[in-house]
Amino acid sequence: MHQDEQKALVAKEAVSLILKEIPEGEILGIGTGSTVNLFIDALAPHANYFKGVVSSSDASTARLQGHGFHVFDANEVSSIVAYVDGADEINPLGQMMKGGGGALTREKIVASMAKQFICICDSTKQVDILGKFPLPLEVIPLSSAHIQRILEQRFGGQVSLRHTKNQSSQIFVTDNGGWILDVSGLKIAHPKELETELNQIPGVICNGVFALNPANTLIVSSSAGVARINY
Repeated sequence: MHQDEQKALVAKEAVSLILKEIPEGEILGIGTGSTVNLFIDALAPHANYFKGVVSSSDASTARLQGHGFHVFDANEVSSIVAYVDGADEINPLGQMMKGGGGALTREKIVASMAKQFICICDSTKQVDILGKFPLPLEVIPLSSAHIQRILEQRFGGQVSLRHTKNQSSQIFVTDNGGWILDVSGLKIAHPKELETELNQIPGVICNGVFALNPANTLIVSSSAGVARINY
């Protein structure tokens, strides 16, 4: 089964889970990325089932509104019944690496508001130790060079400033106006400690380790089908 087919399969399974286990009239949090896009498309016929949604990116908001969902600003709601998002990596404890699409800060904010985090991905994202996928950090542009030196000297990572895919000379700018540093060459044996330590570096807006608020449920697809794992 092709990876795109696996993503579509897991998206449909997530819709079935949501409709079965979440009461009508709730507010749902929705993330960002290729698997989430398929989830949004599969959920679209049931847009009226929900009071509304909270989105983690401008791109997801546009897609949701195009399907008729009412999108709330996060400041308009006090809690969210569940947050559905993908991951770049996820370990056996439900701790994740996220931010490949650049929406890590808003993803972490919306996830923190949710009563449960449902991760959807294909089996290639399952790892024993986080770090093969480069760790993203959203930073204030003024601090980028200073933070890069810290990441290289203190953590031994190889750091690169993210540029746009279409124009390699153009710096990637997040929805929040931040820049992203990608750190490769790490083996993250203690994700909670690293997430906490990175948050203390002046100029870091957010880092892509999601360990303090891990996934509660993983819906994962492979060539053998779809499995559900509860943490």
